[in-house]
Amino acid sequence: MQTEKAMTEQPRIVVVRYKTTEAHAAANETLVRAVYGELRQRAPQGFHYATFKQADGVSFLHLAIIETPAQNPLTALPQFQEFQRQLKERCQEPPVVTELSAVDGYAMPALGGGG
Repeated sequence: MQTEKAMTEQPRIVVVRYKTTEAHAAANETLVRAVYGELRQRAPQGFHYATFKQADGVSFLHLAIIETPAQNPLTALPQFQEFQRQLKERCQEPPVVTELSAVDGYAMPALGGGG
């Protein structure tokens, strides 16, 4: 059972999914990798981020877990701003942003589910 403090300090969990055109998939992946390069350099605390590509090679899913919701370090990164700059032009299906709340987890320390 979670403590009252843990229940009031839930992380913000965001999923973004979109589909690029075939012509832009490789460029999108390059831009995504540049964001991760900058994240690794800055190493922001309390921020967990992963990007996945589906088997079709053009559908992408980004998962962000932000432990301090008022401070999203991603939006301040120049490489992320560059990634977003022409995202709509690279897409055949525009980004869909979904906020989630955790029910439970295993081996997910950012969600309070240690193991």
